[in-house]
Amino acid sequence: MRRGLRPNARSRAGFGGPHVELMPVVAIIGILAAIAIPKFADLIRKSNEGASKGNLGAIRSALSISYGDNEGVYPYHPAALLAEGKYLRGIPKAKTPNYHADSTAVRLGAGSWDGDDSGGWLYVGDPASEDFGAVFVNCTHTDTKGSSWTVY
Repeated sequence: MRRGLRPNARSRAGFGGPHVELMPVVAIIGILAAIAIPKFADLIRKSNEGASKGNLGAIRSALSISYGDNEGVYPYHPAALLAEGKYLRGIPKAKTPNYHADSTAVRLGAGSWDGDDSGGWLYVGDPASEDFGAVFVNCTHTDTKGSSWTVY
């Protein structure tokens, strides 16, 4: 036996021991991450879509209440809903994930779909239009279910 070497020194050197036990754990974590990250991104997109639909509903509800309060007349612009915070405290954001940045911008349109696909909202503010008082998401792209944003 050589001096200075313990009998089991050779078995500790090189690849083996606790490293081999950790490799399957690291592989499993990698596989789970590869599955979970895309699912997580999809959930975030769906939650933003839901928020946008909810915000659209809030604007439409405020418009309906204003319509009733003003004897059957819609405001020329949704910004009128903000007066004294009676109907809305602020124009909510239109969220169209993957297509446009979140926006509170309101574009005035003359017909049911006179949008320019710039994001934000489209409001039909022309009293001569049969769609006067309607509000839409100003986006022609599709959501996660394949429906165009303009149909909401």
